Amino acid sequence: MSQQGDRPATTDDWWGRLYDESARDTGPAGTPDDTIDDRFDSAADTLGGGDDLPSTRTYGHAVDAIAVDDDEDEAGDDEDEGVGPASRPPAWWESPGGRPVTRTPAPAPEPAPAPEPSVPTPAPVAPAPLTPRPRAPWEPPPAAFDPTDPAADPTPAPTAPRDPRATDPRPPAPAPAPPPPPAAPAPAARISHVGDSPPTYEAEPTALPAADAEELDQLVADTVLDGARYGTYTLRAASLRGDSARYRGEPRRDALLTARFGAGPGALVLVAVATGARATEGAHLSAADACRWIGGAVGRSHSRLAEDIRAGRRGDLKSGLHRLTDRTYGKLRARAAELGRDPEEYTAGLRCLLLSADPDCRTRVFFGVGGGGLFRLRDGAWQDLEPLVPEPSEIRGAPVVGYGSVPTEQTPEGDRLTMDLEITKAPGPLVEEPVPPPPEPFRFRASVARPGDTLLLTSVGLAEPLRGVPALGGELAARWADGEPPGLATYLADVALRAKGYADDRTAVGVWEA
Repeated sequence: MSQQGDRPATTDDWWGRLYDESARDTGPAGTPDDTIDDRFDSAADTLGGGDDLPSTRTYGHAVDAIAVDDDEDEAGDDEDEGVGPASRPPAWWESPGGRPVTRTPAPAPEPAPAPEPSVPTPAPVAPAPLTPRPRAPWEPPPAAFDPTDPAADPTPAPTAPRDPRATDPRPPAPAPAPPPPPAAPAPAARISHVGDSPPTYEAEPTALPAADAEELDQLVADTVLDGARYGTYTLRAASLRGDSARYRGEPRRDALLTARFGAGPGALVLVAVATGARATEGAHLSAADACRWIGGAVGRSHSRLAEDIRAGRRGDLKSGLHRLTDRTYGKLRARAAELGRDPEEYTAGLRCLLLSADPDCRTRVFFGVGGGGLFRLRDGAWQDLEPLVPEPSEIRGAPVVGYGSVPTEQTPEGDRLTMDLEITKAPGPLVEEPVPPPPEPFRFRASVARPGDTLLLTSVGLAEPLRGVPALGGELAARWADGEPPGLATYLADVALRAKGYADDRTAVGVWEA
């Protein structure tokens, strides 16, 4: 074989000479080391003797050139230093007398395959576990595991978990939406009436009162709502027509007045509630007059009244407010005389609250004449604070001497008052009409409020169902149990809580203590 990889035309002679029986056996190498050079010398002696072929030590570069690639330049070997046609004897296949050498052309390079159409790269598949390969004879046996060696760890290295997003061509599925938060419990429905059945009349107004074009100032609204906050208390006041008055188109007989006199800690708040006489013409006008006149009387004396309240002078307050109330009723009787009506027809029940604006004063004063209610909600239970009214027999004075009294013969000391001279006495005054019943007694109460108390002043229209229907008081106590004053609209809805059989006007004044 040549340096370019060509083969001679025939190999019979070469193989014959190599394995000729007449050639002597080279025998074992003379040296203990069997090297490449020794084997080359042995092959050269076998082929043609030691003089025919050059020594491998001299032409070592030619041996190295055989291992060069086929497409390397042929002139490269001839240009090496000390090697060339003029410096070495020709080989047997290069001698002029030798056999011709046929060069086999190098095979043409195969054409590059046409590029295949691009296809989507399939997702890589995790490789299957490798089967252990049998150890070759020349490979050393595996070292035994030494448990005392800290570097020896038979546990395979952990592999990172495969991310499914790196191999899955599909877009990642959207994360599931978080579950909605639990719905807040619905507030309990507020009832509009108490009792087994609803009231007879509708809950909303139906008919308006009749109006006079010349007396429009005498009209009153169906509902009045007011409120304020001073010192340590919050005030709520509401007055609304009863179900029967709304149905018949009658005006509201209850009147409500809220007024503040003065400023600063010395200010005084007055709330007056009046109810006109039932089944009388102009009852709403007498109630309005009563509120207006008691308000004027208190306003003119508010400085003295505010000072007495803060000082706790209950005796002075009672006597002073009694006089102011009597003056108010005196004006009502005078107004009835102007209208040509009886005093009993043009009158009203009157109930009032006096509240100091001083944060350090918690004294609450009630006074008035006529029916109604005064209640206090403390620790979740209602207390009836209405002052006791004495019996009529207890408030009657002794008969006036000469007008039905029994004459006495003598005084306790034994002296006779007169002598019976059988003289005819003058007749008494002629009374053609029955004596009017005694007036309503004056009511007064002063109490000290505690934090968390709720004071409730009402007209007859709300006082009667509170006393007659326990469910009404229980419902209001439950609504106001937290001690926080309700808003105006909520307070109006609470006052309007109805009960079957009670259809009169309702007026209520609530005072929430902080």
